[in-house]
This record gives sequence, structure tokens and C-alpha cells, in this order.
Amino acid sequence: MADRVILHSDLNNFYASVECLYNPALRRIPLVVGGDPQLRHGIVLAKNDPAKACGIVTGEALWQAKQKCPDLLVVKPNFQLYLHFAHQVRAIYGDYTDQIEPFGLDEAWLDVSGTCHHGLTGERIASEIRRRIREELGLTASVGVSFNKVFAKLGSDLKKPDATTVISRANFRERVWPLPASDLLYVGPATKRKLSRLGVRTIGQLAQLEPSFLHAYLGKWGDVLSSFANGQDSSPVTVSGYQSVVKSIGNSTTTPRDLETNEDVSLIFFVLSESVASRLRQHQFKCQTVQIYVRDVELDSFERQAHLDRPSNLSSDIARLAMALFTEAWDWRRPLRSIGVRGCDLVDAATGIQLSLFENEPLQLRLQLLEEALDEIRLRFGTGSVRRAVTLCDASLGRINPKDDHVIHPVGFFKDGPVAEVRPPAT
Repeated sequence: MADRVILHSDLNNFYASVECLYNPALRRIPLVVGGDPQLRHGIVLAKNDPAKACGIVTGEALWQAKQKCPDLLVVKPNFQLYLHFAHQVRAIYGDYTDQIEPFGLDEAWLDVSGTCHHGLTGERIASEIRRRIREELGLTASVGVSFNKVFAKLGSDLKKPDATTVISRANFRERVWPLPASDLLYVGPATKRKLSRLGVRTIGQLAQLEPSFLHAYLGKWGDVLSSFANGQDSSPVTVSGYQSVVKSIGNSTTTPRDLETNEDVSLIFFVLSESVASRLRQHQFKCQTVQIYVRDVELDSFERQAHLDRPSNLSSDIARLAMALFTEAWDWRRPLRSIGVRGCDLVDAATGIQLSLFENEPLQLRLQLLEEALDEIRLRFGTGSVRRAVTLCDASLGRINPKDDHVIHPVGFFKDGPVAEVRPPAT
């Protein structure tokens, strides 16, 4: 049976490139897209080529970037604009295949095996896609071509910008095996350290380890990495949109000031729970479990979770359980810096539930209708058009808007999502 032909397309410096597209003068000066440093969301999300030349890297703190380049221009992200361009690129992909799997806004896998059976090669399709993105949208992309998803992604990383790289069965040992082990998909810092203890520095060294030894050392994840390194990945390109299969829905925030009291935490939990509940209703889900994440000023963190009495997508239910989890676990030995809330174990919102003799069911129905009405108002007039009174108690904390200021990027590879540590896709 003939090999599949898989492409991985990665838009170069996507967020920064879109900003420069709308203001070409920005191409000549060091620019990064980043969070608001005053709200302590200060990391580099993307950079243009002049900023890259200064040594600035994606993911570092803005203060570090400005030490490297004092004249650095920081632009706040415009996710709606980036999403618009992502859809335009998706339309180009759709002219070649309907098997398209996004990996964040700026990356996607394409299975073009069917198109290649009509006489085109993967390399030619990749080069044509790059040309169309450049000429029709003013952006550039690097595309990897291979017989599986893992090597296709490696190929798109090997040469930037605006390049096509082919990794075949005939050349993958010479092209892939000399690369650092950390270049392999899902080898993050922790796994890299574990492999380093074995003296494993390259993908080739990883590939040549006995699978049984890797399994004993890393568990099931060792089996996965062994197959990846040897080109044995057979995972399909899953047809999906930019909202991939949802396993959980959550929001977190680094707060504008340290949280020092239960009242501070309760306010933030309500703000985050409003966003989580709204997203749940938007996707027609209810959650059965609430999970919280807390990190203090010394960057120590913990997570807790508990089941709701019944599935819910009401912000009051989520916030109440989140606060109960927090008060049981935290003794205020240090102030807090960031906090998160997540709804897990999702079920269809239409799933029937057992009514309770001990609950005020008419009140539950009224709360459901109220929150759905608030969704409509906020959709028409903005998220801040209706706010809980508790958010007015502190101007700096109450103005956080997690629903509009944060975008959930789907990160999917396996059918049920990653099973170990994941490096976020670079922009």
C-alpha cells in the first residue's frame, strides 16, 4: 500500500505578520505581539524578523525582551483578526483536501494523499499552497511534507520562512535522526531531562533504544516516543475546525495585583466562572467536575477538583464549588499570583438529570433562563455590559475579561488528546 502524503503548514510569525500586514512600516522595526505588562500578562506571543534578530524568543517575558531590545514595540493581540486570517488560510487548504486538522490558529496538518493520486506530488502541492498564501493573503508559511504527521511537523520547523521541506522514508534517518531529541513532538523539558540522564541527546539515539527499555523507563509514553522517532506514527489527520473536540473548558488569569484575602479570590472565581459557564452554554455542554488551579507569589502551585451534585453550566454552581475547594486547601501562608477554573467531565446539555426533592428546582430553572438571557445581552452589547455587583468591589480585579481576552487554542494529536506533557505550538 502506498504511503500517505501528509503536509504540516506553519504560518511564519503569524500574529506579528498579520500586524505588519496592516501596517507595513512595522516590518522594519523590532515588534512583538504580547500581553499587557501592566496586567502581568507580559509574555511574547509572536515576534517579527527584526525582533528575532535581537535574540527575542516566543514565550519569554516582555521585560526580558526589552532588555535585549530597549526600543521594542509591543502590540496587544487581536485574536479576532488572527482568527479571520486563519479561516482564509483554511479555505486555501480546502482546495486540496477536506482532511484538515488545525494545531492552534497558525498550524495545520493536511492529508493530501487523494490529491497526489491524481498526479500531483506532495512537494508540488506544498509549494503551491505557500505561493497562494503569499500572493493572496500577504503572509508566508513553511510546509513539511512526509509520510506521517510527526515528521511533517518536523519538516515545517526545519527551514523558515517560506520553505518546503520533504522528509521521506528514504531520507528520514539522515534528516531527522541528527536533530535534538527535544525537536520531536511532545518531548518537553521534563522528558528532555529524563532522556539526558540516559545520555540521549538526539532523535536517532532515542530511536535506537530498545522499546522495552523505554517502556520501563517512561511507561506508555516511552512506546509513543519510540514509534515517533522511528517514523512509525500512523495517527490520522482528524477533520476538525478551530474549535476541536472539547474535553474540558476553562479560564485562568494572572491577576493585576496579588490576591491576599478570600474576598479577592471569590471575586476572581466569579469572573472566571462567568466565562467558563458562558463557554459551556455556547458549546451546549454541562460539566460534572470543577477543577481549580492556584499559584502563589513564589510560583508554587496546586490543583484540586471535585464533582458537582449534578451536571451544570451555571456560573454560580461552578464558582461556589471552586471556592469550597480553595478554602479547604489554602491557609494563606503566601499571597496568590494566578488562579484558574475549569469545567471537566462534560456531558451534552440536553442530557436528562434526576430532579431532587431537596433542591429548589423552580429556582434552578430561573437561574438557567437568567444566565441564558445574560448571554444574549452580552453578545449584543459586550461582555462588560452586565456585571456581578461583586466585581465592582475592586476596580483592578473586576475589570478582568477572560472571555474576550483569552482564546482557547485546540492542541490535539491523539484521538483523545495528548497523554503527557505538551509544549505549546510556537507562533
